[in-house]
Amino acid sequence: MASFTSSASCRSYRSGNSSSFLSNCSSPIRQRQCLSFSSSFGQGLPLDDLCAGFRRKSGRSAVVMQDVVTKTSPAEAKTVLKGLKDGLLSIPSEESVRVPADSDDKNQSTVSITVVGASGDLAKKKIFPALFALYYEDCLPEHFTIYGYARSKMTDAELRSMVGRTLTCRIDKRENCDEKMEEFLKRCFYHSGQYDSREHFVELDKKLKEHEGGRVSNRLFYLSIPPNIFVDAVKCASSSASSVNGWTRVIVEKPFGRDSETSAALTKSLKQYLKEDQIFRIDHYLGKELVENLSVLRFSNLIFEPLWSRQYIRNVQLIFSEDFGTEGRGGYFDHYGIIRDIMQNHLLQILALFAMETPVSLDAEDIRNEKVKVLRSMRQIGLEDVVTGQYKSHTKGGVTYPGYTDDKTVPNDSLTPTFAAAALFIDNARWDGVPFLMKAGKALHTKRAEIRVQFRHVPGNLYNRNFGTDLDRATNELVIRVQPDEAIYLKINNKVPGLGMRLDRSNLNLLYSARYSKEIPDAYERLLLDAIEGERRLFIRSDELDAAWALFSPVLKELEEKKTIPEYYPYGSRGPVGAHYLAARYNVRWGDVSPDQ
Repeated sequence: MASFTSSASCRSYRSGNSSSFLSNCSSPIRQRQCLSFSSSFGQGLPLDDLCAGFRRKSGRSAVVMQDVVTKTSPAEAKTVLKGLKDGLLSIPSEESVRVPADSDDKNQSTVSITVVGASGDLAKKKIFPALFALYYEDCLPEHFTIYGYARSKMTDAELRSMVGRTLTCRIDKRENCDEKMEEFLKRCFYHSGQYDSREHFVELDKKLKEHEGGRVSNRLFYLSIPPNIFVDAVKCASSSASSVNGWTRVIVEKPFGRDSETSAALTKSLKQYLKEDQIFRIDHYLGKELVENLSVLRFSNLIFEPLWSRQYIRNVQLIFSEDFGTEGRGGYFDHYGIIRDIMQNHLLQILALFAMETPVSLDAEDIRNEKVKVLRSMRQIGLEDVVTGQYKSHTKGGVTYPGYTDDKTVPNDSLTPTFAAAALFIDNARWDGVPFLMKAGKALHTKRAEIRVQFRHVPGNLYNRNFGTDLDRATNELVIRVQPDEAIYLKINNKVPGLGMRLDRSNLNLLYSARYSKEIPDAYERLLLDAIEGERRLFIRSDELDAAWALFSPVLKELEEKKTIPEYYPYGSRGPVGAHYLAARYNVRWGDVSPDQ
């Protein structure tokens, strides 16, 4: 029988029980409105289905049901339908919840979203499209305004033209796309100003108040700007453009410093003007659908949780690769490198989610508490645990691909790694002795992000001789492919049909594109909606950040002080050979290089 989960304001569907659902809903009416189902597999409904059941303007109720893989008996079905009928009869009609025409509109709230750095690539390619997708799915409140803020001189019409070129609609909902875009763009405005000017933020505040119309104002600032001007922008926004009768929240993009010291200084400076619960440190990888499903897969499926320990798992691999180089971002990238850009945040956050103990609840603080425990239990990384690389020019098929230092924005003698592999260990009872291998790189042979869980060999395996000497082929492997072509598959051994005893390795595969017809929401959609709703589970807390930097800062400092020369690898290859030696030291073979990967 399908299990119940709850949905409040499009987001609380992750709660998993009615009590947390009720605590997250904003009113008794909303508690009755927001009801949805997840499958027994643990996969929640797509964002558009959830948000379609939530209409702030009309107050209509919706019940959404998705039966994914289970079947019920007639008796069970009758019981379920009776429960649904009773629940539906208890929901007030649209007429009974409609706000009277003469009610005070000023008692309603509004959300003002200011994209600071609106003329930049991140804003154009990710933030504005994500906001439009939320609007398209009716996940934004009835009263909302979007303001772009940047130093560039621009009119409202020019902003709308710029944003309009980046907007797209869901593949399965194109009928009224142009109409929705036009409605959305009418809500978009622009204000030009300096990031360190209080006067300019005062002017922004006046414009926001005009659109808020005396309602309770909630304000969200998205800092899509370089980290060296975070503090100036926060100082001006908090003192001159904060809400006086609602909440004010600030989304901060990585990088959060370069090491423990600079990160701590940034946090200290931000907390001079904001409280911790106002700061939303965004790591967009935590908003990826398969990362979201990681805890669901583990904690809602009995077959996995008992195996999630050193007793059954031989190693865990976290792999990130891009098939292109820096390509114009060399100046920025050279200041940080692949370890800071990918491993210290994206991959380490996924590792913490993967390895954490069962949290007390799905409350944000309970989950983040468990992640911090994992990070604090990790063994210090030594120089011998890391391999670095840098891509060089390579000619293939008559096409010459440039090396990293061929980028005009990169110094010719740069030692900044574009590839890194590391072996990490968690010194606790669950994971003692299990190597967690990370690798991340640019200009590799393929684009992918995945988690690979390799299980131990079967003790006294009766069929060892059927696999020959390659015992790795006889082990089970769980692969969670984050991108592209999102999928979860489990490698198992089975007999090939026939009279002989020949064994084969096959995949039990959940390919998302084949199983679900809905388009998977972009990570920024989920995270922006979480910030609006005040859900902090997928954002990084300051002590998480401290623990992450404490793990990587010493080895980064040693690499730079010793001026370690990276191992060079051809553009489009599988990376440095040293990464394979690192894995072999722990009797591990990278899962993405096997013939049946």
